[in-house]
Amino acid sequence: MAGRGEAAGQIWVRAMPGLFVFLWSTGFIAAKYGMDYAGPFTLLGLRFLIVVVLMTALAWAMRAPWPPRAQWAPIALTGLFVHAGYLGGVFGALNLGVEAGIIALIAGLQPVLTGALAGPLLGERVSRRQWAGLALGLAGVILVVRTKLALGLGTPIGMVFAIVCMLSITTGTLAQKKFCAAMDLRTGSVIQFAASALVIVPIAIWLEGMVITPSWTLVGSLVWLCLVLSIGAVTLMFILIRNGAAAEVVSLFFLVPPTTAILGWLTFSEKLDLISLLGMAMVVAAVAMVTWKRK
Repeated sequence: MAGRGEAAGQIWVRAMPGLFVFLWSTGFIAAKYGMDYAGPFTLLGLRFLIVVVLMTALAWAMRAPWPPRAQWAPIALTGLFVHAGYLGGVFGALNLGVEAGIIALIAGLQPVLTGALAGPLLGERVSRRQWAGLALGLAGVILVVRTKLALGLGTPIGMVFAIVCMLSITTGTLAQKKFCAAMDLRTGSVIQFAASALVIVPIAIWLEGMVITPSWTLVGSLVWLCLVLSIGAVTLMFILIRNGAAAEVVSLFFLVPPTTAILGWLTFSEKLDLISLLGMAMVVAAVAMVTWKRK
């Protein structure tokens, strides 16, 4: 029985990166559905509030330990980058006309930036092979979203939101590894999502009045965004960050644009051509180059 348990545990560990990439990639699809019935910051604010309630109940039921008060500030600040900054940038850019593929392209610069900063900030060594993988992955991302670029870049303000998205998730990933590695994921998530809600909800009230159009599609979008994305995918990301080097974990984000393209093809009949498929193959190879280790 112990052997079966260990084998199942190994399978789960190996499946975590792929599961994370799939779940994270569905965020664009779920948000696209939900934003037909609520403004971007209204949808995001509702998402954060619901997750705070759910995670607080879970932490209370499981009697999860709360971090010392001295650690609340860095945990909250990290949450602002990972949640409010990153998702606020994504939702804001989508609302201002920037194509999802272009946002994915800009966010695809994250592993390069993280790889450059992980050395001086976290003391991690990035090898030449990993740098080559990062460059190959970036080239693959550009190929995957090239058709989106032909549609236009949106407004200048929208591009600023997309850049904020990339800078925020990069900063949040590094901060999570450096300052929040020991935090309890249940209570720590409550602090991070609460801090994000305190920023996003006032913006939603100011810009959009927190007005929604009741719809089962909106309910389904929120259920997916809250349970699967904000709790499931984010928890997986933090576990991966805790158990791996930052540059290796963020290399998984190279797989998000091509995975999102496939999901868009399945749900919205978006076109996939041979060059995009070639770009996806380059991205897969890049992730292997960055994450592979000698036994």
